[in-house]
Amino acid sequence: MADQPGERPARPSDIARAALDAARAASAARPRLTRRRVAGPKRSWSGAHPGADDPQTLSSLVDSLVTAEDWSERTKVGSVFGRWDSLVGADIAAHCAPQSLSEGELTVVAESTAWATQLRMMAPTILGKLHNQVGGDVVTRLRVVGPTAPSWKKGPRTVRGRGPRDTYG
Repeated sequence: MADQPGERPARPSDIARAALDAARAASAARPRLTRRRVAGPKRSWSGAHPGADDPQTLSSLVDSLVTAEDWSERTKVGSVFGRWDSLVGADIAAHCAPQSLSEGELTVVAESTAWATQLRMMAPTILGKLHNQVGGDVVTRLRVVGPTAPSWKKGPRTVRGRGPRDTYG
């Protein structure tokens, strides 16, 4: 559309150029703001290998947490109980189970007295497997016990003799 007769109509490119010129003029009229650098660590690029701020695998995060909190001894003790089948083998694990680990002594409960005897003879072999797969300082002695019968004994201190049964009659 022409504003005056004899003038040619405005083209879309002329309209766009006029809008651009108006925006530039408005931008130049505004006061300039200077950008300040916010204090903080300087960004550095990690290169070809992953850096500390890159996504990490869960296993590496757990390993770093165990190292930072010094839980390595506890995780080794837990691995003896959690991986018992794979540490000693499925055949042996089917007939015994670890009960407690205190001061390097692992107490293992056998399902029968025959298996308890067999495990006592195999103790050096079992200790060697534990030493190789878990670490030598975790389990130093192996104590094998057989199945136990019910007991009247309550707690670590008891009285010799018949105890509470002598008042029954």
